[in-house]
Amino acid sequence: MESYLISSHFDLITPDGCIVDLKKIDQNTCEVVIKIKNISPAFVGFHTDEKNSFFNIKSTLAQLGLDSIQKNISFQKDKHQCEVVVNLFGVSEIGKFLLDNLTNGDFIGKIFTAEESRKVRDPEYLIRMFGRTDRYGKPLLYFDDKSKEDLFLEKKMGYTVAFLPIKKGVVKYTKDIKSFILPLIKILRQRNYPVRNLLKIYQTFDENEKPITKKNDMLLVKTEPLYIRTVFAKVKEEFLPKGIHHTSACILEPNTMASGDIYEFHGVSDEELKRIPLEFFTLEPHREYVFFEDRDQLQHKLENPETLFKALKTAPKPEDKLAAVFIVKGTQLNDLKEKDWIIRDAKKHDLPGLDQPERQAILIDKYIKEQPSYPFLQAIENGLITSQGILLTRHFPSPLLKRMLLSNIIQKCVKGIYFEYPSLSRDDYFSHEDRAFLLDLAKFAIPVYWVDKTNKEILRYVVKPNKDAGMFVPVNLVDTFRKATFFGVYGSNLIEGNFAEELEKLLQGLKDLRKEVDHPLLCKNTPLALVTGGGPGAMEVGNRVAKKLNILSCANIVDFRATDKSVVREQQTNPYIDAKMTYRLDRLVERQAEFYLDFPIFLMGGIGADFELSLEEVKRKTGSSPANPILLFGKPEYWREKITSIFQINHKTGTIQESEWISNCLYCIQTAEEGLKIYKDFFEQKLPIGKKGPIYENGFCEKY
Repeated sequence: MESYLISSHFDLITPDGCIVDLKKIDQNTCEVVIKIKNISPAFVGFHTDEKNSFFNIKSTLAQLGLDSIQKNISFQKDKHQCEVVVNLFGVSEIGKFLLDNLTNGDFIGKIFTAEESRKVRDPEYLIRMFGRTDRYGKPLLYFDDKSKEDLFLEKKMGYTVAFLPIKKGVVKYTKDIKSFILPLIKILRQRNYPVRNLLKIYQTFDENEKPITKKNDMLLVKTEPLYIRTVFAKVKEEFLPKGIHHTSACILEPNTMASGDIYEFHGVSDEELKRIPLEFFTLEPHREYVFFEDRDQLQHKLENPETLFKALKTAPKPEDKLAAVFIVKGTQLNDLKEKDWIIRDAKKHDLPGLDQPERQAILIDKYIKEQPSYPFLQAIENGLITSQGILLTRHFPSPLLKRMLLSNIIQKCVKGIYFEYPSLSRDDYFSHEDRAFLLDLAKFAIPVYWVDKTNKEILRYVVKPNKDAGMFVPVNLVDTFRKATFFGVYGSNLIEGNFAEELEKLLQGLKDLRKEVDHPLLCKNTPLALVTGGGPGAMEVGNRVAKKLNILSCANIVDFRATDKSVVREQQTNPYIDAKMTYRLDRLVERQAEFYLDFPIFLMGGIGADFELSLEEVKRKTGSSPANPILLFGKPEYWREKITSIFQINHKTGTIQESEWISNCLYCIQTAEEGLKIYKDFFEQKLPIGKKGPIYENGFCEKY
């Protein structure tokens, strides 16, 4: 997998090769052996029938009257090289003179593999590239606007063929062109030295001469420059007029901004050449500048959990290793194999902190480079990955990759992150840094998806509107989550109590109440959501009732697994949860703060529920939550023992001066009907609540 990420060559073409043996056959022809070295292991020619590969002579040599006919090709995959035997022949007098001066060591061309499966079938593939640009603002496909109407794109024999109009006239050489040949031979001994533009010094354009091929002459015609960044183009010989042949310099490469303004023909024909037929071959999927919005098949497959579960199973074992792959098309996702993944055993070093900033920076940089996502992100930065796609990883990416993922170039290319496990060390539980990273990714419009085995579906990270917290929500319920009014159930993880029936009536009554009231938090178009801590007991009651009533069932789940320092009871997550966020135990307080409930409901509970009730009161006192009613399910005696003594001592000592009104936010109820009356009056603005409301001496309203 990593081989193509470091290759500077496209996989359908090799680097330039040089002459290693040259034999004169006659005064017009030489047999030459060309050796090509340092071919990328990803080169398609290594993996397909040799008949698909052919020698492509340099355009500079073809323009000077030289052409080639391939006789034999031999690939040496293990050595990353090949040898090709061709006959070089001079078509024109200039070409013959050039042939006489070629020597061993001259770089004269490369191999192109015309892989059938890479041919462009639908003209729309090219048409949609018009008007689009790369990261530098350069066009992906461009043909002069005045001439574009004359550019025909047709489907011939199942594939796309473009018929490129030529300009009236032909290219000729000045008399001193032969003086350029000997310096050119020296230049040819330098690999990849640009020489084609130097030819323009010796070229003139005769607009009055007709483009007709003649014996012993090379016909050079011009077109408007064709800018192609997303495909290779190849002159399609079959659609040329009879008797006219294009040279073996027939490939237009995507790595030049002025590809294909001069074409070289020879042969004998009375027919005037008017158009140049071109067929097209796609680049590697990750380098063809395809936009995610155009990948209909990939988008469709990403909506199917089974496709993603199957793809993740191809990741190399063991599962305690980090693994990642960058996906840009649907077939790639379908055909994933173990070798396609990058796997790493990233060990996080003990960081010395800001006391040793240089060592800290070195270790952080080392850790980042050990991440399996790093080679893909680096390839995007270096321009080796140009297509938009998604990052598929076994574990949620390290927050230390933030500076790369949020960079402008990578952010535009990565259109989603899909992961299977939140954490390598803590399984399903996110760290504080992870959640901060999730918020940053959301702000930078990089969607994050949890391919969740527990729910057996795809969950998307969604930030609550106007809040710095979010949850992983089933994709089909994202809109519901964003628009929902949030109710919450707090209570003991040890006992369910006898609240299930009344809670169900209460929530059903709220659904019905939407038809009667028109309030920002409750009206006919308002979806409802219910949040718990996700555990057993009262929490399970809440989630179970919500699922039964088709209310979005959510949970903020803490890792309560026993540790040496832990004195809490381990909690099994209940099975009635749609949307969730997870927390590690050291972030318990942070988790409580991120419930962000519109309407809390308290059932019988212990120390945890007591803390949660106190937190809801503090939120109202400080104004971080509005003065919405808090329902206390149960007998008044129970809540008096919980609340009254604390409220009264605070009231007596003056420590809640001017905050005594908090007592009118708490309402004790025993039935759903009582709760619905409180909610109805609140939504109709009849409930005496808030700073101007009454003060209840027991710290809550016992009977409304």
